[in-house]
Amino acid sequence: MRKILLYSLVSLTGVCFIGRLFYLQIYQSTAYDLNNDSAIRKVFHYPKRGYIYDRNDNLLVANQPSYDVMVIPREVKPLDTVMFCKLLKIDKLTFLKFYNRAEKYSPRLPSPFLRHLSKVDYAFLSEKLRKFKGFYIQKRSVREYQTSIGANVLGYIAEANTKDIIKDNYYKLGDLIGKQGVEISYEKTLRGIKGIKYIQKDIYNRDIGSYKGGAFDTLPIAGKDIKITIDSKLQAYGELLMQNKIGGIVAIEPSSGEILSLVSAPSYNPSLLVGRERSKNYTKLYLDSIHRPLIDKGLVRMHEPGSPFKLLVALTALQENVISTNTGIHCNGKYVYGRNKRIMQCHCGSGYRDLKSAISFSCNSYFAMAFRNNINKYDNSSTSMDKWSDHIKSFGLGAFLGNDLSVGKKGNIPDGNYYDNWYPDFKWGATTIISNSIGQGEVLVTPIQLANMTAAIANKGFYFTPHIIKSIDDNEINPDFKSIKKTTIDAQHYDVIIEGMHNVYNEGTANFLKVPGIEICGKTGTAENFTKVDGIRKQLTDHSIFIAFAPKQNPKIAIAVLVENGHYGARWAGRVASLMIEKYIKGEVSLKNMERLVLDKSLEEEYLKPYSGKSFKINGQ
Repeated sequence: MRKILLYSLVSLTGVCFIGRLFYLQIYQSTAYDLNNDSAIRKVFHYPKRGYIYDRNDNLLVANQPSYDVMVIPREVKPLDTVMFCKLLKIDKLTFLKFYNRAEKYSPRLPSPFLRHLSKVDYAFLSEKLRKFKGFYIQKRSVREYQTSIGANVLGYIAEANTKDIIKDNYYKLGDLIGKQGVEISYEKTLRGIKGIKYIQKDIYNRDIGSYKGGAFDTLPIAGKDIKITIDSKLQAYGELLMQNKIGGIVAIEPSSGEILSLVSAPSYNPSLLVGRERSKNYTKLYLDSIHRPLIDKGLVRMHEPGSPFKLLVALTALQENVISTNTGIHCNGKYVYGRNKRIMQCHCGSGYRDLKSAISFSCNSYFAMAFRNNINKYDNSSTSMDKWSDHIKSFGLGAFLGNDLSVGKKGNIPDGNYYDNWYPDFKWGATTIISNSIGQGEVLVTPIQLANMTAAIANKGFYFTPHIIKSIDDNEINPDFKSIKKTTIDAQHYDVIIEGMHNVYNEGTANFLKVPGIEICGKTGTAENFTKVDGIRKQLTDHSIFIAFAPKQNPKIAIAVLVENGHYGARWAGRVASLMIEKYIKGEVSLKNMERLVLDKSLEEEYLKPYSGKSFKINGQ
């Protein structure tokens, strides 16, 4: 009996071993992963990254060769560190720092030791590299900028971090990945596909040739070239006008939604973020807490829109039939509201105002009346506010636009629930939130949302999603960017709004900004500006805001300009907008005096006021 039990155990053990071997060698053989075989060394061949062109086929971003010193710590043999450091132009402490970093990552996997060797340094090192076992050269390409503009648009590439690698296993330590602008938005299009060569190693970890004669090797596939919608000449001009100022310019082609210009000021030369000095330059840009050059002001800066928002207040009131084109008021320089007879000041010059003249002279009282009528239309203020909010949001405000840009902000368009939560024990109404009528209060927008709103008005009720891509390898773009987005406002209500905007230039708040030969429709805006100084909330000089489109008939450009701390709308934002419009439509600028004034003006003093430690005045006082 004992013998039978013993034979049974031996037999059972044998069956288990055979079954396991069958599972590993037959059933699971297809799961063999060549990339994880420690007896195989993988050499990557990096593809050419796609070029970037502007809308007129001007080359903006190309490539240049780069040489990285790679290391496999386990394969490193005793070496002449003095000679090695001399060849790489580093000291021994730096050598140890880089080596220990690589060893900590993995003793047996390759990792970058020193990046971006020059061609000369590479030539000297390659001749003597055989003396330094465990080190080899990885050739790849890095960006070469053919322009000094559009850093925020083009973006930059940098080493993939741990988060990038976990998110996408395509990337390995030392790989480059888009980090901003179109480089990140179209990363998979631009990067191409890496080629791999598999090298067989013997039991002594020596290379003995290609694995299975190179049967599994792959060639790199180059990234695709892209053409973006930016007009590089217009972009360069916008950045020039915004020098020594903080703010953003967004210009859109109303008939397509293509972004013609996306200026973020101050900007920087994109070449600063290429090469061995990249880290130092990036740190310097990142630590600039006053100008914040790495933040795209046109996409993420949220501000109260000020008076341009009055156009939507009017359109909503027309749609809801609470005013008509003939509705008028007599403005006496202020709007009195509420039980406590609170006052909203008006600077339109007083007198009779219909809708057209209210737009032309930016009458606060008129739009307060229109907003109040809207919110009082229904017995329940929350219901009225919901309807008002839906109309406003149909212009792309208060939500992400769904564009192909790398960053963005939703802004804020309040609805009934917003104020129900804010005032849970208070019966709020139109007078409670009257500041929304003039683009203040709880309304927040970004410059690109303002530009898109302007394009929708120019088109009399529809827009295309703003986008930066024009074509990929000369092929058509995503059809979603060509689909029409309609607002909730009927087309017939736009004519009076457009006439009012036209009169802003003819006789209204921007009458000194006329451009010869171009009929421009615009709207000035001023937004209050606050900051904290030593923990105390203080008011700074107002932001200058301006929107416009031109020509009046068959518009070619819609633009929004924000100049932070620029005071009233026509002062700086309006001048910049007029010059940009003329530059785009005519190709040259005739308003030389205006141009010189803008170019010579610096607002640095305004930006430094909160940090001076001295008392200061605002708004030209």
